[in-house]
Formats: sequence, C-alpha cells, structure tokens
Amino acid sequence: MEYKNTLLTGSTGQLGSAIMGSGYFKNILSPSRSVLDITMPNSIGNFFEKNRIDSVIHCAALARMRECEENPAKALRTNVIGTSNLVLEALREEEKSGRKIRFVLVSSDGVYHGIKGNYSETDAAIPYNKYGWTKLGSECAVSMLSDFCIIRASFFNPDDIRFKESADDAYSSKIQIKDLVKCISMLLNSDFVGTINVGGKKISDYVRYKKFKPGLRQCKLKDILKTVPFSMARDASMNIRLWNRLKKSSRQAENGKRNR
Repeated sequence: MEYKNTLLTGSTGQLGSAIMGSGYFKNILSPSRSVLDITMPNSIGNFFEKNRIDSVIHCAALARMRECEENPAKALRTNVIGTSNLVLEALREEEKSGRKIRFVLVSSDGVYHGIKGNYSETDAAIPYNKYGWTKLGSECAVSMLSDFCIIRASFFNPDDIRFKESADDAYSSKIQIKDLVKCISMLLNSDFVGTINVGGKKISDYVRYKKFKPGLRQCKLKDILKTVPFSMARDASMNIRLWNRLKKSSRQAENGKRNR
C-alpha cells in the first residue's frame, strides 16, 4: 500500500536520518521539533489539522540508557507521554475522518528481561532498566490503536562504532541500521497488526562489531557494567521465526505478482 502522507517522528536521529535517505519511502513528512513536539499535544494537533496523515513511523525517543537512568522524568515525558500524545491525536483523527491510520512504532529488545535470550513475542516483558520500561510504556499506548505494528529490534551502524571494547559474553540479535530500514518499509506496507521481533542471528557483541572495527578490544560484560550506571542485558537475543515467516510470504506474494 502506498500512503498519501506518512508522518516520520525523530527524523534527525540516526534511524530517522537513515529512513529519510533510504529512498524506500514516498510522501514522507518529517517536521522538525519546533513544528511538532510530541511532548506538546497542541503542536501535534496543529500538525494533524494542517496535514492529512495516513500513516505514522514513530522513531522519536530518548534512547540513551544513561540519560534515561539519570533523568527518568524526561524519559517518561518523551517516550511514554510523548507517544501517548501522538496516539491520542491519531485516535481523534480516526474518529473525525472515519479512516484508520497505520502506526508503526520502533521499540526495543530492551523490553525483555535480557537474561535467557531467544525471547518470543509472547514472552513476558520485564525490562532491566528505565529505558526498557519507557519503551514498554510506549508499546502499551500504541496498542490502543487498531492498525498498529510494534517492531522490537536493536540496531547498529557499522560505520559508527564509537566504543573501544565489547563483551564476548553478551548476546543479542542486533541488525545493521540499513536492514532495519528495509524491515520498517515492508512492515509499514503490510497488513500485519501486532508486535514482532525483527533481528538477525544470535552472536556476541564482540564478534558482531569486530568485523567492522578490527581494532576492537575483547572484554567481559562485568567489566562494562563497572563503568555504567544502568543494567545491561546478558542475552537479549530474540526468536525471529514470525519475522522470517512474514518475509517469506511477502516474497512469495511479490513473485506471484511478477509471474502474472
């Protein structure tokens, strides 16, 4: 489906910028924070009033774990209340116009407990730090809509690995930012409703990043935890069977169209 107008929040962030530069999305509206501030309901209402919004890709968030830990009020206002404000306006617009608004939320693998790994979408969400709790709160708000997709993922930019060491005993299903952008494009235009894990194979953070930063030093998770004021996952890997099935059916549908 091609939407007339898709609202992208957080367009100046790393993921938002990648979405803007990907060429996968048409008719994107990417207002600056001075035009649309998710913590200010009036600015959201004004923007919806001036623009017909058919779909939303919600990337705006306070994503730095340290900042969320040190300033939980700001994290709450941005990630939970800000998302709720956006959802409320989408609900008002749906009621007023009689049409559904497709809403894609980019959430996090941080909503899981981060201990045993291989988490599926039906596993209990028990975040291990304040950032994870705020992302779970944003998921609850988005679940009030009827046409939503919550993407649980963790991404990295292979061209921007800033740390000098990484743990060989911490695991995840992180994917490259460019691959997540493709996933968002596919899910935005799908009819999938619900929560879905998106990621790659389970490997250690050290093995993942070493490929792109040969000088990366190897360490243990306990060494990193001594330097940060928040908890981190030992194994945040996710079960991505649902995502793989969805990708397969999407490819089959595309092949069917080409062969007609």
